[in-house]
Amino acid sequence: QVQLVESGGGLVQAGGSLRLSCVASGTTFSINNVGWYRQAPGKQRELIAGLSSGGTTTYDDSVKGRFTISRDNAKNTVSLQMTSLKPEDTAVYFCNGLIPLWTWGQGTQVTVAS
Repeated sequence: QVQLVESGGGLVQAGGSLRLSCVASGTTFSINNVGWYRQAPGKQRELIAGLSSGGTTTYDDSVKGRFTISRDNAKNTVSLQMTSLKPEDTAVYFCNGLIPLWTWGQGTQVTVAS
């Protein structure tokens, strides 16, 4: 079964950092195109960071300069390094990767306390 599994979420104080990971399993395809999304309570899921097969990164203005998306091809893992976290970053974070069909992970909760 092809799936993406996120990990690394948790509770952190404002100003702190977390590193989320998204691992692909059940496939020989690399996660070449991937996005990190988040969904806060009562809000729509939104794309916050993207990484293309060519290495181009894109970020939503709300996280630009604080979050970094990266890929480890050897481990078929995509990470999201989050720094200077704010209470408004509280949400469930999902990865969505092309492996070879667009596949969602189950999400990981990030809670930032003020």
